This record gives sequence, C-alpha cells and structure tokens, in this order.
Amino acid sequence: MTVQKTVKVWSPAIRVFHWSLATCIAVAWLTSEGLRNLHEFFGYAAACLIAFRLALGLAGGRYARFAQFVRSPGHVLAYLRDVRQHREARYLGHNPLGAVMVMFLLALIGAIALTGWMQTTDAFWGVEWVEETHEAAVNMLLVAVVLHLLGVIHAGHRHGENLVRAMITGRKRAPAGSDKA
Repeated sequence: MTVQKTVKVWSPAIRVFHWSLATCIAVAWLTSEGLRNLHEFFGYAAACLIAFRLALGLAGGRYARFAQFVRSPGHVLAYLRDVRQHREARYLGHNPLGAVMVMFLLALIGAIALTGWMQTTDAFWGVEWVEETHEAAVNMLLVAVVLHLLGVIHAGHRHGENLVRAMITGRKRAPAGSDKA
C-alpha cells in the first residue's frame, strides 16, 4: 500500500471562512420567512465574512490570494475548451472556472447583503426594486451554489481527489506531472 504525499493548500482561515459562509447562507435562507432577527444576524455575519475573504484575497496565504488564481478571460475560455475535451489540467489551488465561481459568489453574496441591509434603512424600507433585487440575487445564488457543487464533483472525479475533504483538512495530493501549482 502506497501512501500519497499531500501538501497544505487551504489555510485554516480559508477553511473556516468557507464553512462559516456556507452555514450563514443556509441559515439565512432557511430563516427568510418569519425569523427576521436570525435572518438578519446571519446575513450580517455573511457580509463580515465576505469582507474577511476580500482581505485574505489581498493579503492572505498563497492559495487565498486573488493574484494567484484569478485568470484572464482568454485563460478561462481555454480552460473551458480543455474541460469539454476532457484534457483539463489539475490545479493545486482554484482552477480557472473555480476562480470565476469564487469571484461570482463573493460579488453575489455581497450584493445580497447590501440589498438586505438597505431594506432595514429608512431610505429603502419597502422600496420594491431593492426587495426584488435581493430576491433575484438569492435565486441566482441558489443556482450558483448548485453549479459550484457540480464543479467540485466534476473536478474531483476528473482528477481523482476528494475536494470536500481537502476543504476540511486543508491538504491535497502533491502536484505531479502537468499539475499546475
């Protein structure tokens, strides 16, 4: 029996952020009809987590930094072509499509938090476009979460690794061959 070498990829800060944000989103969604105080608390907590992640993206560890994983549109399209042809490279951190999803989720959750907060202010309380924007963004988030999960399943299957476990332990299989660090 051979033991595969692993390397640390996801820091404790990223892992706590990830699972805390997932929890905040789930609880806020589940409490949206009736438990207003709890809904707002978890919405504000999600907003704080987004601010924390933005800070990590600018000054965090190697794989948390946006500069490490945000790619040009051309690079993302080339990776998408490779995915369709079943020849995509394995990335130690976020792959280009995963990076697009990370940035989309951060922006979307930020927009949800902003429009949620706006609804608590005198200036925007009861304003229809704010409520509709909040609800539309939540619906987009639900679709994005499903796409995120499908992407995790696909990438894990294609590269033979358990990405959920990696987000729990912080470790992934060491790079080999054509893997991208």
